[in-house]
Amino acid sequence: MAVGGALVGAVLLRALAYATLRRSAKRRPLLADLLRRASAPMEWLIPLLMMAVALRVLPDADVFPAFVLVQHALVIALMVALTWLVLRSLGAFELAAIRKYPLDVSDNLAARRMLTQVRVLRRTADVLVLMLGASAVLLTIPGVRQLGTSLLASAGVAGIVLGMAAKPVLSNLIAGLQIALTQPIRLDDVVIIQGEWGRIEEITGSYVVVRIWDERRMVVPLGWFMENPFQNWTRNSAQLMGTVFLWMDFGVPTEPLREELGRLCRAAAEWDGRVCVLQVTDADERAMQLRALVSSTDSGRNFDLRCKVREGLIAFIQSRYPEALPRLRTELSDHRERVETQQTGTAA
Repeated sequence: MAVGGALVGAVLLRALAYATLRRSAKRRPLLADLLRRASAPMEWLIPLLMMAVALRVLPDADVFPAFVLVQHALVIALMVALTWLVLRSLGAFELAAIRKYPLDVSDNLAARRMLTQVRVLRRTADVLVLMLGASAVLLTIPGVRQLGTSLLASAGVAGIVLGMAAKPVLSNLIAGLQIALTQPIRLDDVVIIQGEWGRIEEITGSYVVVRIWDERRMVVPLGWFMENPFQNWTRNSAQLMGTVFLWMDFGVPTEPLREELGRLCRAAAEWDGRVCVLQVTDADERAMQLRALVSSTDSGRNFDLRCKVREGLIAFIQSRYPEALPRLRTELSDHRERVETQQTGTAA
């Protein structure tokens, strides 16, 4: 009768809770996500809670060993369901942040900063919740409590051994917190890692996934970003300047090339209107080096703009100044003149 009454009360409590949440969820998307994600653990949590309460209030329940085992199992199941509910709720809050800060906008710096913090902190919270849930379950077992008491005397040595064994896990956990707070990288950041150009695609609790430009994926441990230098092209802004180098003969005029560069930049949709400069940056005994400096709103557009400028300048030089390619100058003399010079010198 007690178990049956508990189940009936659980059904009524569940219906009341869901009716209240559905009414509130119509006006608040966060509650709708929370209701959807927490429905599965709530299906277990409410009946387990009511049954645990019913068995606790039964008179003389501790006399029967079977009731004691059932109560212990219910407590463990209740802790597992509660841990599950907390994890699912954290996911609902993450979805709310993703909805509030979309990445598919032109200026998504604030969104990337917020989503990086939310995702890294959510994964760190997942680890802590799982650890706390497992610890709470283990503490309900008398043998485990006695084992913990007996190990207090050697806690120093055990802590050192455990710290050495769990060093990778702990270092990644601490690195995740540092990345969430200081943010050397964010989601969708453009980075150069070991000579590879890519974007930050995912930040987990132990590693970072970098999407390389040719659709490869580079998996980098979290701790690597805190211990090694790397390039972040979108740290404060996505704007970028790019260079185009050309080696030309000394006879090519630079002013027509400057005018052509300005025309190419104005005709390109990738140019942001900030920088468009052509300069002679180097020279040696064979040729001079021309550098075209152009700017764009992001690295992808800048790469396309550099390709357009390079192709346009080469086509312009081929059509207007075909002789402007770098030359190797040599001086040749007639063999007969050299022989006569040698004979004249010998006779003298």
